[in-house]
Amino acid sequence: MDYIDYYKVLDVTKSATEADIKKAYRKLARKYHPDLNPNDKEAEKKFKEINEANEVLSNPENRKKYDKYGKDWKHADEFEKAGYDPNQQQNRQQGGYQYSEGDFSGFGGGDFSGSDFSDFFNSMYGQSAGRSRSQAKYRGQDFNAELELDLKAAYTTHKQNLTVNGKNIRITIPAGVENGQIIKIPNHGGPGVNGGPNGDLYITFIISNNSDFKREGNNLYADAPIDLYTAILGGETYINTFDGKVKIKVPAETQPGTKVKLKGKGFPVYKKENQFGDLYITYTIKLPTKLSDKEKELFEELAKLRKS
Repeated sequence: MDYIDYYKVLDVTKSATEADIKKAYRKLARKYHPDLNPNDKEAEKKFKEINEANEVLSNPENRKKYDKYGKDWKHADEFEKAGYDPNQQQNRQQGGYQYSEGDFSGFGGGDFSGSDFSDFFNSMYGQSAGRSRSQAKYRGQDFNAELELDLKAAYTTHKQNLTVNGKNIRITIPAGVENGQIIKIPNHGGPGVNGGPNGDLYITFIISNNSDFKREGNNLYADAPIDLYTAILGGETYINTFDGKVKIKVPAETQPGTKVKLKGKGFPVYKKENQFGDLYITYTIKLPTKLSDKEKELFEELAKLRKS
């Protein structure tokens, strides 16, 4: 197995924080996603490398092992049981077997083949150890993907087809999913080894908003324009919601910036059936334009009345 510099794959330094790694992964995963690069083998290969690098570096324990053992990080536990420390400079004695740093040149990134690895453990612990390792079950790799949804699509529970690592899957997206939320799809990651369980698929949702609403948690916010006469005299107006139009009463002498709460007309609560946030409306006043001479005259009379 060739050494892959996962830091270089994600274009981050070894001192990168978890947030730096997450940000870099999202940017690259979107750039090389198979849905955006159909029939592009190089992009597909790059996408797999990005996911592999993220699996290792986004997990603190895996990252620690990778920093210490390089490409053989998955065998860190076995190395440590054998007493191997790549940072140890002196010879050590274990179980009557004398070995030095040079005996393990393949462990830290050299050309140490699978058969050599088995031979080494056989020499240390006998044939049973080699058989135990060859029959060990390993869990498959977890996959990570991003899915972009419009706010309106996130309002309702619906099914959607995805292509992940070359495979098509159909998932149900619950209403109310939030921007940046991650959900796990069990057993849809990489295949296990030697009959081990499959990995999982983690989907990060990116919610875009092309509506007139602003979302904060489960609540929605929007402006509602009303004309001058309705604001002064009172009346009715229609408010747009994701459920359609709603007619509400406007009290007389409503001032600009007045806020009204429409209970239960906000966003659905994630995985809480028939539970919704609220919709907050802020009134704006539309002033009349292109007044006729008669209208101007009436406004002038009204102004005189207000001053008297």
